[in-house]
Formats: sequence, C-alpha cells, structure tokens
Amino acid sequence: MAHPPRRLLDASRAPISPVSRAALLVALDEGWADPRRLHAEGRRARALLDAAREAVATVVGARPDELSFAPSPTLARQLGLLGLLHGRRRVGAHLVVSAVEHSALLHTAQWHPGQTSVVGVDGLGRVDLAAFGAAVAVPGTAAACLQAANAEVGTRQPVAAASDLCGPVPLLVDASGVIGREDPPTAWDVLTADAGGWGGPGIGVLAVRTGVRWRSAGPQDESEQGRVPGEVDVPVVLAAAAGLLDAEARRRDRAAVARGLVDRIRRLRVDDVIAVGDPDDRLPHVVTLSTPYVDGETLADGLDRRGIAVASGSACTASTLAPSHVLEAMGVLSHGSVRVTLPLDPVPEDVEALCAALPQVMAEAQHPG
Repeated sequence: MAHPPRRLLDASRAPISPVSRAALLVALDEGWADPRRLHAEGRRARALLDAAREAVATVVGARPDELSFAPSPTLARQLGLLGLLHGRRRVGAHLVVSAVEHSALLHTAQWHPGQTSVVGVDGLGRVDLAAFGAAVAVPGTAAACLQAANAEVGTRQPVAAASDLCGPVPLLVDASGVIGREDPPTAWDVLTADAGGWGGPGIGVLAVRTGVRWRSAGPQDESEQGRVPGEVDVPVVLAAAAGLLDAEARRRDRAAVARGLVDRIRRLRVDDVIAVGDPDDRLPHVVTLSTPYVDGETLADGLDRRGIAVASGSACTASTLAPSHVLEAMGVLSHGSVRVTLPLDPVPEDVEALCAALPQVMAEAQHPG
C-alpha cells in the first residue's frame, strides 16, 4: 500500500537547514580543536568561534562580548534568569513573569525562593501592560520576563512598552521564534533565543547587556564569559551562525509567504475548530487551532495517519499531553489543540493538504466508528 507523502507542519523542531548542515560538515573538519589552546588547530577553532559569535551578535543587536552560547535554549533561559536574580539579590527577590512564558522560565520562577508575580494576558494572549507595570513597581523587584512573541499562538508582546515600564528593573526577553523570522527586539537587558527556530542546531543563545547586574548563580567557568559552564561546541555554533545569516537574508520574503499560508488556515471554517491568538499582530508562521470538544492528540494522530505532522498540547512542556498553560491563561475553553508551525520554506501544497484533511479528521473524531 502506498503511503502518503510526509508533510512537516511542526517546525518547532525541524531538520537543520541546508546552509547550517553544510557549515557543520566543514566545521567538523576545521573547528574540532579546543579554542582555548594556542596551537594552530586551537587558533583556527578560536577564529571560527569568534566569527560565529560576531555574526550572531550582529543579528540580535548585541556586542560579541555580551553574547554566549548554551547547549540548549532551555539552559540559556534558566541561566539568564537565575543570573539576573543572583546579580540583583541585594535589591530584592521579587520576580515578574507573564503567564504565557516558556515553561523553562515558569519552572525557574517556581523554583526561585522569592516571591513571583504572574501577570495575566487578554484573550489574544497579550500581556496586561497595566498589571505588568504595577508588578514591576513593587519594591524589591529583581527582574522581569516577557517573551517577544508567543511561540504557541503567535501573538506578539509589547516588549518596548513593557521595557519602559520596567525602569531600573532588568527585563529578560525570550526571542525564540522571532530571531531569524522577524525584526529582533531591541528593548532588553537579557535576551535568549533558540537556534532551532532559524534552522540551526538546537543550541541556545544568551546575551547580557554590558552594565546589567548579572552574576552566575552557580560555579563560574572560564568558558563563554563565565555565563555558561562547560566547553563550547565550535562546529555546532558555526552551523547555527551560518543558518542565522541565511535566515536573516531571506526572512522578509519567507515571512510574506508564511503569513499568506497561515491566513489560509485561519480562514478555514470547520465546526468546533477555532483559530486563537491575534489574527494580525502575530508571528507569520504560527497558528494554533483550539478544539473545545475534541481531544487534540486524537486530531494530531488522525492527521499523522494522513501524512501531516502537527503538534498538540503546549508548545514547551515536557509532555505534549499536558494542557496548554498558554490557552488556559487566555481563557480559551479547549479540550485540546493542534499547533501548526510552518518551516522556513513552507510548501503551499502541504497547507492545502491540511485544510482538506482537517474537516475529515474532525468528523471522524466527533463520530468514531
């Protein structure tokens, strides 16, 4: 029996881009040495690492010495937030986060022994600015966190306005899903990003502005300006940097295509399927479909059997069976959800296949047998 072609519409984690792959293969031969060594091989690896750091720093709007690489985006987020809290521990231990932050930041906030204020969002997933401003004005506030945009529903956050409200309180901005896809945010004190979002290997990026009171919350290491312990993987970093430069050069054309395809999905009319998030002020490549009366995993499985890969559940929890904390914060009545994240080079036929299959899969889920 012939199998349907595979259609990847879950690019939250996807194969690395051809440019990243080519750079990785070259770097495995040229950049394998320890960049801390003074021999020729070490100096060559150092030169490659420095070039990669400068390239990524230029795109995200940081100085090279402000930017570090982490083995994963989760670790970058955790280290970024813990470093702020540790660096400003004499100011206080109050932390402000939005209710729709990545689970890595919310888990860090729960682990943090001080008080945490979780600021709610509206029905589109956008943070309540008035409540955010009131929270950061509490005496003893050490840090605040606000994502650049939500990777689950696509809604952009008012980062610049939130930064103005923060005043002297440093703001950590998680720019995952934005870097390499849209203009990077500029109003931040600490920035984190996920190289997997732009077609690179899934390492993390951590940038700390000069002058920000950031201190490592664990044993310091000579590596990565003392921000990230352990040795840096030069070939992987070089591949991530090459992928970012390619994504940055092509992002405007890609975004226009992706926005049109997501609009096509959002216009689809299927009973008991609701597109959530801001329809306009959003990431171009992300859409979540809420299914109030049908289990999201059932839909994802039905689509998968038709060769269409989508995600279900929360975008950032360890178990995709867990209810979405983002949809819950938005007040969305949802028994389940499916999330479409278009790849860097989306195929219109894949989206048309999804639009054709979804009504059939919904009907099967609502009337099994």
